[in-house]
Amino acid sequence: MNDLSDLYQSVILDHNRRPRNRGKLPTANRVAHGNNPSCGDECSVYLRLDGDRVAEISFDGSGCAISQASASLMTTQVKGKSASEIEALYKNFHHIVTTGEAPEEINDVAAFAGVHDFPARIKCATLGWHATLNALKGDPVTATTETHKD
Repeated sequence: MNDLSDLYQSVILDHNRRPRNRGKLPTANRVAHGNNPSCGDECSVYLRLDGDRVAEISFDGSGCAISQASASLMTTQVKGKSASEIEALYKNFHHIVTTGEAPEEINDVAAFAGVHDFPARIKCATLGWHATLNALKGDPVTATTETHKD
């Protein structure tokens, strides 16, 4: 493994072992759930919107290290952002996990470029993002990886 792969692996392991913003958010005014029936990952996302911006966010759920680490990292990326900014962040993240092309700027999101080598894990990595996008829309339907083309 090269130094960059080691760094990426350590970022994912750190977010899995010490997830950020984990737990139910008592002040949430939007909630959405997601599941990945192919592997059993589950993720609930709790948002407190202030206008069009995410003032607070948390997640809860269970699943593999990729799904839990991705949800943790996602919460750190979207806090304070507007819905359109979050959609752009998701598109960038989706591009990274589906192509394996890390962004020019090395950051924690780049850690997920390696997911590209394991196509079945793309759904794990994007589950929390899909739940967040549903929460932003106020969509009460559970986001499932079977209805999204990843």
